[in-house]
Amino acid sequence: MEEFKLNIKTPIIMEAIFIVIAVVMYLVTSNTFFIFNFLYIGSAISIGLFFMARNNRYARNIILLAVGSYLFFYVGILGHENLSMSGFWYYLFLGVFEAAVVHFLVAKILGPLLFGRGWCGYACWTAMVLDLLPYKTPQNPRKNWGYIRYVLFAGILCGVVSLFVLKLSNLDLIIYYLFIAGNLAYYVVGIILAYKLKDNRAFCKYVCPITVFLKISSYFSLLRVKVDEDLCVDCGKCIKSCPMDVHMLDNSRKRENATECILCLNCIHSCSKDALKL
Repeated sequence: MEEFKLNIKTPIIMEAIFIVIAVVMYLVTSNTFFIFNFLYIGSAISIGLFFMARNNRYARNIILLAVGSYLFFYVGILGHENLSMSGFWYYLFLGVFEAAVVHFLVAKILGPLLFGRGWCGYACWTAMVLDLLPYKTPQNPRKNWGYIRYVLFAGILCGVVSLFVLKLSNLDLIIYYLFIAGNLAYYVVGIILAYKLKDNRAFCKYVCPITVFLKISSYFSLLRVKVDEDLCVDCGKCIKSCPMDVHMLDNSRKRENATECILCLNCIHSCSKDALKL
């Protein structure tokens, strides 16, 4: 893939991509909501990338807050759409092409083939809070707790299946309250883990069930940070600055924690030799 540079053209390209997505989704569903939805998200990301190209240190946080709060409060709470994994399974089993299914397809299943775990770095409403905590980079070695995410993934799937098996009434309302309760639990657990482990992204590494999808598709991501070995002096600054413990000095797709990269670009900004590129 040709080297990607974050410059003035990047926001324009991003906006164009989301315009195409908005038009395609409207043509497929005839739902005007998707035009507004994807134009807003595309504009928020594009504006943030504009400031990132000018090295604004808070640009990514602005994108996270703009996109994450919109999805959580406007689409989720006000719109009564469960955009979490429980909502995805629920609408998928119903055979209904609701916002949750579209959201997962674009952001967490197919989209990562292009932009990896960009969702985690620029749109997640849990991360928008966690990234404001004090521990921007991990202060302790990574724990071997990744199995928790798979247990939670299976638990959510089984929980949604049980709702259908038990033939409970008011399933839409139950799913809505699960969205609120589940995300509040995520915030509490995420904040506790961040302070306990001195790592803002501990929840993302060990608990978040969405990563079960993301790890598969992001392995094949076209957009990846790579190192120019001729320029690299092995100072290790990129590894120390990475919130997800990715070994950026290895260009292999099998590098340590390869599928964890959230494209925050901390590694690129920390490199004094300009050896890292997208």
